Amino acid sequence: MKYKLAVFDMDGTILNTLTDLTNSVNHALRACGYEEHTKEEVRFYVGNGVDKLIERALPAGSSDAERARVKKAFMDHYTVHDSDNTGPYEGIKELLEKLTACGILTAVVSNKPDPAVRNLVKTYFDGLFSGAVGDMEGQAVKPAPDMCNRILGELGVNPGDAVYIGDSDTDIMTARNSGLDEILVSWGFRGREFLEEHGARMICDTPEEVFEAVTGKR
Repeated sequence: MKYKLAVFDMDGTILNTLTDLTNSVNHALRACGYEEHTKEEVRFYVGNGVDKLIERALPAGSSDAERARVKKAFMDHYTVHDSDNTGPYEGIKELLEKLTACGILTAVVSNKPDPAVRNLVKTYFDGLFSGAVGDMEGQAVKPAPDMCNRILGELGVNPGDAVYIGDSDTDIMTARNSGLDEILVSWGFRGREFLEEHGARMICDTPEEVFEAVTGKR
C-alpha cells in the first residue's frame, strides 16, 4: 500500500459547493449595499477561509468593521443554505468506499468553518471519513500546516505515510508546508492549466486516477 492516510480538501475536491457559496456571498453583499459577483469571480475568491473570501468580495480598503458586518451576513445565510445546491463530484463516494475497503484512512481538512465542515460531511459522506477539521478559533487556516498536523496526530499517522488531495494553489502549499505528498484534481475550482502554472507535481483528472495514485493499484 502506498499511503496509510488520504487527506482531502472539501470545496472543489470532494464537494461542488460553488453555487451555494456564490449565493451566500451575494446575499451578504446585497444586504450590506454592495454589488454582487459572478460565480466565476467567486470561484477564485474561495480557498483561504471565510475572512479572505469576504475581503476579496468587498472593495479594496474596506474597514475591519465593514468586513465583519458582511461576514456575519454571509455566515447567517450560509449556515442555513450550505446544502441547497451542493453535492459530491461524480465518483467521489465510490473513491472513498474503495479506499476504506483497502484499509486506507481518509480525512477532510478544509478552510470552511468547522461546524459547516462537520455538517456537510455528515450530510454527504456519513461514515466515510475517519476525521474532519475546519476553521476554528486558535488554529491557523491553510496553507499553514496546523489542520493537517491535527489530523495526523488524531489518527496516529506520520507525514510520510499520508497524501494531501486538493484542487488549488492553497492545497499545493498546504501539502508542502505539512510535509505531505500532493495530488491535485483538475475538476475543481482552478483547473488543470492553473495547477500546472502553479507547479503541481501530480494532477489527476478522475477519481479513478486518484485511487491509483493513492494505492498504487489499478
